[in-house]
Amino acid sequence: MLKDEDRIFTNLYGMDDRTLAGARRRGHWDGTADIIGKGRDWIINEMKASGLRGRGGAGFPTGLKWSFMPKESDGRPHYLVINADESEPATCKDREIMRHDPHTLIEGALIASFAMGAHASYIYIRGEFIREREALQAAIDECYDAGLLGKNAAGTGWDFDLYLHHGAGAYICGEETALLESLEGRKGMPRMKPPFPAGAGLYGCPTTVNNVESIAVAPTILRRGASWFSSFGRPNNVGTKLFAMTGHVNTPCVIEESMSMSMREMIEKHGGGVRGGWDNLKAVIPGGASCPVLPKHMCEEAIMDFDWMRENRSSMGTGCMIVMDQSTDVIKAIWRLAKFFKHESCGQCTPCREGTGWMMRVMERLVTGEAEVEEIDMLLSVTKQVEGHTICALGDAAAWPIQGLIRHFRDEIEDRIKYTKTGRVSAAVAAE
Repeated sequence: MLKDEDRIFTNLYGMDDRTLAGARRRGHWDGTADIIGKGRDWIINEMKASGLRGRGGAGFPTGLKWSFMPKESDGRPHYLVINADESEPATCKDREIMRHDPHTLIEGALIASFAMGAHASYIYIRGEFIREREALQAAIDECYDAGLLGKNAAGTGWDFDLYLHHGAGAYICGEETALLESLEGRKGMPRMKPPFPAGAGLYGCPTTVNNVESIAVAPTILRRGASWFSSFGRPNNVGTKLFAMTGHVNTPCVIEESMSMSMREMIEKHGGGVRGGWDNLKAVIPGGASCPVLPKHMCEEAIMDFDWMRENRSSMGTGCMIVMDQSTDVIKAIWRLAKFFKHESCGQCTPCREGTGWMMRVMERLVTGEAEVEEIDMLLSVTKQVEGHTICALGDAAAWPIQGLIRHFRDEIEDRIKYTKTGRVSAAVAAE
């Protein structure tokens, strides 16, 4: 388990003061000008060396992403956009940073923007986050009053402005280019890539879009050193990270823990164990609604990091688990996610616009058992036609939970169809 002195977010639960004075007492805004004084190249190289991978779900190396920004300006301003549109069902880690430890994010925004040559940064916050916005705006106002933002921010010689923009509550705006469209005042619809945001992003200018946690951990990494951060976890999956668990655990929570911790240990130590004991576990969705579900026997060995999840045909996502015990109707649970993705599709790409509705309707028939057994393979085939054929990853996000369900719970789907048709339960179900 992670030691207290190694935690980056020292006020995750709001037990301490979230004001600037409280943040300074806990070690934030300490030597910010000295970090910036070491120059852009040093900051980016140190971030690369730390091995930090984006905490928004995709796991792209953060330092590498920063290095894509043009070194010299061609006359266009550079922008950093912080993605605080935490709309993935079950994901609730960034909101804790914003409402209880907002200064980690603001200091990170200043340092990251300097490293990328940006004099302005926008935080795009989810429409439903009202109290989080208030806390964050109060912290930003404090920083302006204290000279940490604005002209000669924090005495660094760098002019920097930070703006908070409230979205209208659309899941699609969590996709980086749809977020930029929304920020520019248009409908949140993903853009074709290339050009990538680093070439032409916000207002057609070089832009980097990063998750809240990815930016908020940067100052501590630079203060304590890349080697400190990379000492946690296993190669290519290093550092500390915010994890969360919800559903059928005794104590749902958000925690900061070392990467590559075993799923079982995390649930037992921090979540108070599965409701009714570990043997009552049925399945876990490891990182938010778009990640393929893992059945109990895989959860025994599961390691919470990017590579293990990818090797086992799931996804680490945001690291926010949905734990389901034996009382769960897993087919109905996945239908509910299919309904969500259908509702949130922007409708720009035909495979997603038509496919999400089609998948949801077939899932509905599987829930009631009124489908034919052949429809299971037909549904799987449609998920493959949606996956990888859309501008953004929402099509993939809608397809993956269904693929995971069919991969691991096909027997249960077939049994339900047979039971509806004949009224007889199979030997496998009877044995339970």
